[in-house]
Amino acid sequence: MSQAAVAKRAADPRHGEVVLSARNVVKTYGGVHALKGVNFDIRRGSVTTLFGENGAGKSTLMKILSGVTTPTSGEIRLDGAPVSFASSTEARDQGISIIHQELSLAPNLSVRDNIFMGREIRTATGVDFAEEARQAKALMEELEEEIDPMTPVEDLRLGQQQIVEIARSLSVDARILIMDEPTSALSASEVEVLFKVIRDLTARGVAIVYISHHLEEALQITDHAVVLRDGNITATAEAKDIDLEWIVRNMVGENFDLGSPPTGYEFGATALAVENVSVHDAAGSGYDVVDRLSLDVKTGEIVCIYGLMGAGRTELLEAVAGRVPLANGRVVLHGEDVSKLSIAQRIAAGLVLVPEDRQRDGLVQTMTVGRNLSLASIEAFAKSLFLSRSREKALIDDSIRKVHVKTAGSEVPIGSLSGGNQQKVVIGKMLTTNPSVILLDEPSRGIDVGAKAEVFRLLSERARQGLAVIFSTSEVSECLSIAHRIVVMRRGRIVAQFGSNVSKEEIMAASGEAVVA
Repeated sequence: MSQAAVAKRAADPRHGEVVLSARNVVKTYGGVHALKGVNFDIRRGSVTTLFGENGAGKSTLMKILSGVTTPTSGEIRLDGAPVSFASSTEARDQGISIIHQELSLAPNLSVRDNIFMGREIRTATGVDFAEEARQAKALMEELEEEIDPMTPVEDLRLGQQQIVEIARSLSVDARILIMDEPTSALSASEVEVLFKVIRDLTARGVAIVYISHHLEEALQITDHAVVLRDGNITATAEAKDIDLEWIVRNMVGENFDLGSPPTGYEFGATALAVENVSVHDAAGSGYDVVDRLSLDVKTGEIVCIYGLMGAGRTELLEAVAGRVPLANGRVVLHGEDVSKLSIAQRIAAGLVLVPEDRQRDGLVQTMTVGRNLSLASIEAFAKSLFLSRSREKALIDDSIRKVHVKTAGSEVPIGSLSGGNQQKVVIGKMLTTNPSVILLDEPSRGIDVGAKAEVFRLLSERARQGLAVIFSTSEVSECLSIAHRIVVMRRGRIVAQFGSNVSKEEIMAASGEAVVA
């Protein structure tokens, strides 16, 4: 924040006053108590960061404050007066806007239409599409994104879709803005731009609630910290009084780490060989997003692929799994060329992918937890034209137990689970096919430190049993967790490879990321 903005904020007598609060808020879903008498304050011109594990109740609290749902008991106060919102539209009319953790965009509509959906700019003759496009373009410029307002959202990469979600909330001109995991799909440079926007908003008196599992990142922007655990507020503090250890200790009860590379066994033969692979840019730019890349992974080995947004990590994994076509090269699984096989045939051969976007590509939202888990293994319990429900149930129950999914049962909707448990369902679904090679694209996106540790522990266990694991990440700390080998990508190529004893600075330098001394 500039010195002028700091001075302006400090001179405002209303700075720091509570504008929205929850008092003794309880929320139950059947027998599940998501919130247990929560008291929470949001202050004018400040960033209040809410920390907590998946399932702690953060998103539930934010949905209540933004009118998406109503509390079972308790009270919401706006400017000191009790208030009740029947819908998110009523909350928005009072100046409260929310950026949800999971994207809520219409992929078949343009960026412009998504930003103004439900509150179109109207004139006497109809919708003023030209003015909407002008404002959408101005929002993109403010967020430093070169996105044409007429571009269909489905043509954007995940990080750009997140920018559109943020732009939609900014367009409301809210005085209270709730950001639930706004940076989960953003690059480091995009996060910097967002933080600049947040500082400008708070300087104008906007109250921000910020939720993120990127703990070190959140520390840079917060003014007040609140920790929610199992539906209860367990700690509050000013930013000057907290550090990373304080957050983790209050979130999970101990200083957590993400594990270490599994040891005590020898790697086997080469499980997967990527040979001179190239992938064309789907946007038709004329260049290859993966450029003549070769990589071998052995049985029992865990390889981490690190790179900045646009390095080609996702395109590489999707090409290996058969989701996008190869422009050149081949994919060899246990000595057999699988480059011409379909996705289903590769899964049957033992090669599976856990995609980056679990909501769009990993889960079927209309299905239960159990049906999502069993979907990829349907042949295992099919008898002619019929399915064996008993065999399916046994497979589901075994998967829930092995991947430690926290659920009220296999018949509950998949949407009732926290983000971390949804991610474990996606991983469990692929592991039920008994793969020999698993690819995971940003497996920890949008999940907390405890859930990350559980996912990495699961992958370590499977590696000991002979599974070859390849996962991509844009978080340096995750490279230094369970990976035996770290591969750094930049502009579609491998530019460096390291063992597990490398430093963060070496990894970041190889990727081209600026390293702060």
